Amino acid sequence: MNYPMHQMNNQMHHASQMPQCIMVYPVDPYVVEALKSVLGKPVVLETTRGALNGCVIEVKPDHVVIETRGRKFFVRICEIVWIMPE
Repeated sequence: MNYPMHQMNNQMHHASQMPQCIMVYPVDPYVVEALKSVLGKPVVLETTRGALNGCVIEVKPDHVVIETRGRKFFVRICEIVWIMPE
């Protein structure tokens, strides 16, 4: 298609002003608080991929670090279904 140059420039100008998509992951403060209450203690985490047993060694707003048998697992908070202290 042949567009007049001023129409093409106008279309390009509008395209560059479109808002950018930003991924937003909500923070679940109650789960974070529950994990902080068991920091340094053994837990069972049920995730969307299965259960994980280990010791909570670090808690961040978006993930928790669980250590089991000398290995560290980084689990996203949004993937946790339930937490059970052992």
